[in-house]
Amino acid sequence: MGISALTPPTPDTGDAPAHLEFSDNRLLVDLCGEYDRNLTHLESQLGVQIIRRGNLLDVIGTEDARAQAVRILETLYQSLEEGRSIEQGDIAALIRMGAPSSPEGPEGQLEMFRTGALEIRTRKKMIAPRTKAQQDYTRALLNTEMNFGIGPAGTGKTYIAVAVAVQMFADGLVDKIILSRPAVEAGERLGFLPGDMKEKVDPYMQPLYDALNDFLPGKQLQKLMEERRIEIAPLAFMRGRTLSNAFIVLDEAQNATEMQMKMFLTRLGEGSRMVITGDRSQVDLPRGVQSGLRAAERILAGVEGISFSYFTAEDVVRHALVARIIKAYEKDESTSA
Repeated sequence: MGISALTPPTPDTGDAPAHLEFSDNRLLVDLCGEYDRNLTHLESQLGVQIIRRGNLLDVIGTEDARAQAVRILETLYQSLEEGRSIEQGDIAALIRMGAPSSPEGPEGQLEMFRTGALEIRTRKKMIAPRTKAQQDYTRALLNTEMNFGIGPAGTGKTYIAVAVAVQMFADGLVDKIILSRPAVEAGERLGFLPGDMKEKVDPYMQPLYDALNDFLPGKQLQKLMEERRIEIAPLAFMRGRTLSNAFIVLDEAQNATEMQMKMFLTRLGEGSRMVITGDRSQVDLPRGVQSGLRAAERILAGVEGISFSYFTAEDVVRHALVARIIKAYEKDESTSA
């Protein structure tokens, strides 16, 4: 793929189109998306016009918007050349990365995405952390025995942790994967839900099932769960166990009490890796009960072998509106404090 020199500015607009030529028409189809929806999304978010002519794309707009659109298109195309697909949310994430106000600068952030310096390979797909915080988090998961991932919803804390767990399991670095969550009622009480205990707690565990289904073929996942090489269980079920040679994830840790958190952290056995993820702004514990995540963050700061990774609204990789919602709540909390 190449990009031609920009043509001289026209007298009418003062802005010249950028011409991009792509060598592989099949990849260009994937780049544009079904019914050119990827191009349409870029146009609406950046205020540019993108005209497709065969294997050429003309990008028209102001100098800054045009340059940002070109960087994003080149980044996505290179990702396709390297065998990665364009996932939902990639465009929005790259728009945030490529903005001139990005902490790492537009080129630095996009280069991390473009080079795929950190890639998590699972049986079904390859994951490339998109932001600097996600890159640092992934490194911490690979290099630290215990890591806390703290930040708002949609920043990939649990998703990346489960992906790393699957990769380390596939590579034979751990013998099993254990995923857990506190089964804290948020509107409905467990006793009122139908079914046996498994059926009662499964709705609380569903996000963990969803993540595993993204990374492992269905039959293989079912077999591994039947063999108990992959376990998904409420936090209360961890009591009395020593978890050795395992990759252990505690999700929604803000809903663990101080005693539950201490109990869980002390389950760590030889050859294991432990990840604790949570969002301090979404505590569902009864009024007056302190979150075990907050306590652990205070007590364990500076302890050797434990790392903390923090995320902000800038790291949200869900719908772009999610980031705006989080920022609005953070602004409201800061003004009302």
